[in-house]
Amino acid sequence: MNLPNALTLLRIFFVPLLVAVLVQEKSAIEIAGWKISNQMAALVIFLSAAGTDLLDGYLARRWNQITTVGMLLDPVADKLLVSAALIALVQIHLVPAWMAVLIIGREFAVSGLRSIAAAEGFTIEASELGKSKMVAQVAAIALTLVAADFPRVHPAATAALWGAMLFGLVSAAGYARDFWHRIDESVKERRRIELLRLERERRRELRRQRRLARQGLLNRAAPETRQPAE
Repeated sequence: MNLPNALTLLRIFFVPLLVAVLVQEKSAIEIAGWKISNQMAALVIFLSAAGTDLLDGYLARRWNQITTVGMLLDPVADKLLVSAALIALVQIHLVPAWMAVLIIGREFAVSGLRSIAAAEGFTIEASELGKSKMVAQVAAIALTLVAADFPRVHPAATAALWGAMLFGLVSAAGYARDFWHRIDESVKERRRIELLRLERERRRELRRQRRLARQGLLNRAAPETRQPAE
């Protein structure tokens, strides 16, 4: 296993740790004599995990270590991290449940579209808006965690959450439009191929019938041209 893939797996392993820190009942965690709130500890874990997302992609491209496993694991790790963080924030009443449902539902919907597209033999590439969506989600979750200890940050956190949700919905609409366009092209191409096959079969059958007809005419003409025996 190369280093970029190891970083992607590390991001997945951060997920249960993040949830455990956020939902535990203690209001503060003591580390090396320093007391920090659950939310601040979760912020450090979350930003460390999000940092591996940037690092693994950079290293994979720089070292030419882009693998199929990495391409499959990376989006899964991103979705697990964001979904787990949002669900935990709903649990401790820092994020509205309906907003978390929309953001997480968008992730599963886009993943479903990509899976269907892959089964049809084509790939839906990530758009620039889709790439910005991950940055918006990380910023929104980080600001929400900060706002738990610093209420003055709450308006910025709320605005970031709305921005992340709108980014996600607009980019999902773009993916859906691209998906239906590609599916429509795929269906039309299959129909065209099927019509061409039927036309070839019709022509082949027509030639066979003409050949049989000519052979029948020759067989009927043969007795007439035969000379009577002496």
